[in-house]
Amino acid sequence: MKKVGLIGCGAIGRVVAGLIQREGRANNVALGGVLVRENRIAEARAALPPGTPVVSDIDLLVAAAPHGIAECTGHEGLRAYGPAVLEQGVGLTVISIGALADPALEAALRRAADGSGARITLPSGAVGGLDLLAAAKLGGLDRVVYTSRKKPVAWKGTPAEKAVDLDALTEATVFYTGKARAAATAYPQNANVAAAVGLAGIGLDATEVQLTADPAATGNEHRIVAEGKFGRAEFVIQGRTLPDNPKTSMLAALSLARAMLDIGARIVV
Repeated sequence: MKKVGLIGCGAIGRVVAGLIQREGRANNVALGGVLVRENRIAEARAALPPGTPVVSDIDLLVAAAPHGIAECTGHEGLRAYGPAVLEQGVGLTVISIGALADPALEAALRRAADGSGARITLPSGAVGGLDLLAAAKLGGLDRVVYTSRKKPVAWKGTPAEKAVDLDALTEATVFYTGKARAAATAYPQNANVAAAVGLAGIGLDATEVQLTADPAATGNEHRIVAEGKFGRAEFVIQGRTLPDNPKTSMLAALSLARAMLDIGARIVV
């Protein structure tokens, strides 16, 4: 049985923990531990599946989960713990992909992985089609455009509040047009997908991004358009959000759980 761990016990972490408990035996995977702050241990134990080991020390998590650890705590958590996991030779699966828009953090993670031989895995998160982008890049990509459309409430607490009056919107309004690196940096909780699309395809500084607040949106819509020597592709994902986090698509949590279960699977699709 492969032992895996989680960094963080937020909305995504709770979903992933529950799915590993439910599907783990069939995939030869068990949850070895979950890392939280010391003052959150009791809260985490109450929120996680019964019997889930909860620790507050990264070394204890690495020891309990030697086959892989998933980061599901946000950009600051990745900065704080990501290099330490990789330095000890444990593979790290990153859901806060937008954090890699910071060149210094990306370089630190790469150095740690190079030094130990551990692998950094970026799951598809809230979208699909990243495998196509990565393959098409080998033949030559000319243009990639990512568009995100969410309810105004999903953009609360972000720079969007300075660009538009989110409470007064009556129709879909574009409030950001730029490149993936800048989008992921300015909107760390909302634009992880922009970074993922950029890293899979033509790069963070070439991928075009448009962010939209739409009162009529029923979930989080992600649209990817790619053109190149392979032809043209367009993906539209109408994702539902996590019940207790309107900024995060349910598919992001499911994608992270699938990546962790794949660690023990014999056939991986």
